[in-house]
Amino acid sequence: MKRVRINEGKVGLVFKRGNYNRVLTEGNYWLSFNEKVYIYSISNEFFAPIKLELLLEDNQLSDMLEVIHVLDNEIVLKYENKIFKGVLKAGKYAFWKSKTNNYTFTKVDLSNVEITESIDKSVLTKAEMLQYIRVYVVESYEKAILFLDGKKEKVLTSGVYYFWKNTIGINVEKVDLRHIQLEISGQEMLTKDKTALRINFYAQYKVTDIDKALIENKNFEKQLYILIQLALREYIGAVTLDELLENKESVAEKVLKTVASKAVSLGVKILDSGIRDIILPGEIKDIMNQVLIAQKKAQANVITRREETASTRSLLNTAKLMEDNAMLFKLKEMEYVEKIADKIGEISVSGSGNVVEQLRTIFTK
Repeated sequence: MKRVRINEGKVGLVFKRGNYNRVLTEGNYWLSFNEKVYIYSISNEFFAPIKLELLLEDNQLSDMLEVIHVLDNEIVLKYENKIFKGVLKAGKYAFWKSKTNNYTFTKVDLSNVEITESIDKSVLTKAEMLQYIRVYVVESYEKAILFLDGKKEKVLTSGVYYFWKNTIGINVEKVDLRHIQLEISGQEMLTKDKTALRINFYAQYKVTDIDKALIENKNFEKQLYILIQLALREYIGAVTLDELLENKESVAEKVLKTVASKAVSLGVKILDSGIRDIILPGEIKDIMNQVLIAQKKAQANVITRREETASTRSLLNTAKLMEDNAMLFKLKEMEYVEKIADKIGEISVSGSGNVVEQLRTIFTK
């Protein structure tokens, strides 16, 4: 015989000749020489020395254990005193029941996509959970469609979404709901009068129907680009270069009117558009510069002739006034004498007579 002591917080399993015999709780016991005891701490998980089902046939031991059976398509989240402690995979587990060990378990069916279990997000982001979780983020300026195995499930607004990882295919297609600018740069086009030029055009749009943009149309942004490009080519090909340059502001209005209704079928609304640049070939630029210079010269000549005519008319009017008024003539004559005298340094007058008369003789015939 041998004496065995089972301390507080411990449990003993007695085996006789290799077979399970009984369970020992706290206390002192005598065992025969052909009996062997395995002592376990009830604060730890129980790992059975033999097949667990054989031990559970003992009702006393079965009442002391909490057995968790996890299937292949399941996991179990283990909590101890409400603190997450780990994940139990497929298998059978046993834990001692006690007042000090407050174990709780949350069973998860991985065959589901949605996380319907009451699990805190802080637990879902744990390293142990990453292999079981799929995470998708929809930004505040986005909207998305959730597809399960290629089939539309629902529309997702902004937020962080967690799904269980399984054999079901998940795809989250997102669109940007902000105002987006589309650039159509360096488009080579021919006008009605066969003038080759390049145009930089822009359009601003916004997605209004996510179903049309993502489901009913493939690559809606590329389709919108082509629609605007074709509308621009159609308009440019119907006007001459002079008409285009004179009515450049109307191009955006015409293109917008052509494309607006077609853009609705893509799930977008065009908000604004316009021509950024019209780039002409070098030889056309030279010709237009020459035309501009000639026009400006002609305008300058017209202005010069107009001024000359006005000046001549003014002189004629003055002459008529002086012809009718001798005093005015005399004053005008003295005015010119004064102007001439300003340019002469010294004048010598000799003889007698009126000085003004002598000056008049000098400056007039």
